[in-house]
Amino acid sequence: MVPVIAEGAALVMKKVALVIVNWNGIEDTRRCLASVRAMRPDGNTLEIIVVDNGSTDNSVACIAKEFPEVRLLALDTNLGFTGGNNAGIKYAMLNNADYVWLLNNDTLVDQRALSILGVFEDPNVGIAGSKIFFAAGHEYHKKRYSASQKGKVFWYAGGLVDWDNMYASHRGVDEVDKGQYETVEQTTFVTGCSMMIRRNVIEKIGVLDDAYYLYLEDLDFCLRARNAGFLLMYYPRSIVWHVNAGSSGGAGNPLHDYYITRNRLLVGFRFAPTRTKFALIREAVRFLRGNNPEKKQAVTDFLTGRLGRQYEPKKAIT
Repeated sequence: MVPVIAEGAALVMKKVALVIVNWNGIEDTRRCLASVRAMRPDGNTLEIIVVDNGSTDNSVACIAKEFPEVRLLALDTNLGFTGGNNAGIKYAMLNNADYVWLLNNDTLVDQRALSILGVFEDPNVGIAGSKIFFAAGHEYHKKRYSASQKGKVFWYAGGLVDWDNMYASHRGVDEVDKGQYETVEQTTFVTGCSMMIRRNVIEKIGVLDDAYYLYLEDLDFCLRARNAGFLLMYYPRSIVWHVNAGSSGGAGNPLHDYYITRNRLLVGFRFAPTRTKFALIREAVRFLRGNNPEKKQAVTDFLTGRLGRQYEPKKAIT
């Protein structure tokens, strides 16, 4: 166990289980775990759980050797973002975690990242998310920023949902931090890149839905939590830097096209208003008639109930 900090939290010892999923991403995971080691301590405890999704790059041996404090769960096959995280969540719950913190392996955390625990003094708060910057040099528009601005460009400052078009987006993305998003406030969804979850949320609504496999599972989880009566919070004093889909290829690649297309339909038909569902049907028809094979397959799979892992990723998932 490694002590962690909870700035402003009640002086009651809490157990946080940090879940990081790795799939052939050992260099990212090493950097992430090194930053976790550097977090400032206090009276709470942190159990670090790395779930390896059947890596073939010697990840398991490297992590075991370099980070002996980590609880390593080595899976035989790649279960995706949902399955890997769910393995860690279930282990954490069985081992009496008060909070489960989902963290992407291609992130670096600030020393005070665990200050986010303070927001849970409100018993109605179920999920909270950090302020997330692009890691320096990994911004979408690198030439737009000066050297002093890099590392201070927002990747996430709260979640937004455009229900008319069924798009989830990050508030503040590509903006330089000038103090414009410093308020602790409610948000529509918390990104799975850094998501702190109170134990009773999982007890009430369950784990991530494996129907998604990859992309929008965090939105689905947050919407289920909101519908169950929990508050979702953005907490800017907790800071994380994200390399941003460094090994899954990012927006526009075939893997992204397939899962975003299929899973937008899935989340839309679960949660969106009726008019949006009709718009999604019209869009799906266009994709079926179009020339993008991934989007065509995604729509076909949704309509035939082929969910979960249906498109084989070519690179590591982050």
